[in-house]
Formats: sequence, C-alpha cells, structure tokens
Amino acid sequence: MKRESFLRLSISIFLPLLVGFIGSYFTTPAIDSWYFELNKPSFNPPNYLFAPVWTMLYILMGTSLFLIWERTREKVYFVIFIAQIFLNSTWSILFFAMESPGIALLNIALLIVTVIYMIVLFYKKYKIAAYLLIPYLLWIIFAGVLNYSIWILN
Repeated sequence: MKRESFLRLSISIFLPLLVGFIGSYFTTPAIDSWYFELNKPSFNPPNYLFAPVWTMLYILMGTSLFLIWERTREKVYFVIFIAQIFLNSTWSILFFAMESPGIALLNIALLIVTVIYMIVLFYKKYKIAAYLLIPYLLWIIFAGVLNYSIWILN
C-alpha cells in the first residue's frame, strides 16, 4: 500500500473511532446512574454489547470512507460523511449527558435519513463502500426503536 493510501486509511478509521471515544466520554458516566434507573424494553441489549458493536461499526464506516476517498475528491462525499458523524456524536450528548431521549430521538431520525442518503451516494461511486454501511444503518434503526421505546416508557 502506498504511503498516501495508508495515511488516508488511517485518517478514515481514526475519525469514526475518535467520535466513538468522544461519545463514550458522555455515555459512560450515565450508564450506572441515570440510564440504569430508566425503564427499558425487553429487547434492550446488555450494556457490554454496545462497545464492541460500535467499534466494529466505526471501523466499517472508516473503511467505507477510505474506499470513497481512494476514488474521488468530490466534496459532497466528505460533507455527507461529516454530517452523519456529527449527528452520530451528538446523539450521545443529547441522550446521555443531557438526559433527553425525546430530543435524541429527533437526532437519530435525522441520522437515519442522512445515512440512507450517504449509502445511496456512495453506491453510485463504489458499491462495496455502500454495502459496508448497511450494518451501521440497521444498528441505528434498531437504536432508534430502542430510543423511542425508552422515551415512551419514561
């Protein structure tokens, strides 16, 4: 792999992982306090599952970005990626730090729409880059249903 490609790959994977780390900064303190006391639906996954799932999704997301970056420098691809990663990171702040499942639900709805658009856009440039984002889309749809359920139950 060329040095330039290796640098792009490193940045592409580092960026989502950094967002995940920032999100965990706001999430972790709430897990044993505010979040613990919430009523949750029966399908709520165990807490230990979230970190490995999100780590894998961030790596897939970064790999997808790298594949696109290798094929184009068109700004629209990077703008949509940054938009969705911003919405992704703000969800943790809204839900956990601000303790606001209702506002977080609006955020995740926007995130889902943005990721769908990103998948469609990436598909036009490189199908594999789009396919790598499908697990992410499915997980955030599930997270949206979970968010909605917690909002209703509390």
